[in-house]
Amino acid sequence: MNIGSATATIQNVAVTGCEENAKECILKRNTNATFSIDFTPVKEVKEIQTIVHGVIMNLPVPFPLPQPDACKDNGLTCPLPAGQPQKYHTTMPILKSYPKVKVDVKWELKDEASEDLVCILIPARLQ
Repeated sequence: MNIGSATATIQNVAVTGCEENAKECILKRNTNATFSIDFTPVKEVKEIQTIVHGVIMNLPVPFPLPQPDACKDNGLTCPLPAGQPQKYHTTMPILKSYPKVKVDVKWELKDEASEDLVCILIPARLQ
């Protein structure tokens, strides 16, 4: 897992059914995967958009999310104060129509200035 951030420190990232030291996460089609991210913003954040891509052979493919506004139904209440730990969690459907492929899941939480509050690259396999 590659983790980066421009405007926050990240304490923990978890994906259901994925061990912390796994080389890749197995995402089963026709189920839901829960993603949790514990982070602390270094400055106040007014808005957060969730942007998810599946990167297949270096080609980013957008993953539609039920709720792209991270401040609604994802455990966050905006504005987020600077220096206070936050717990983001969301559930994403892994559709049966998705192909069985190896994919890097690029998960971004972007603030109101479109800066990466959180950017995570999760090696995964759709089964």
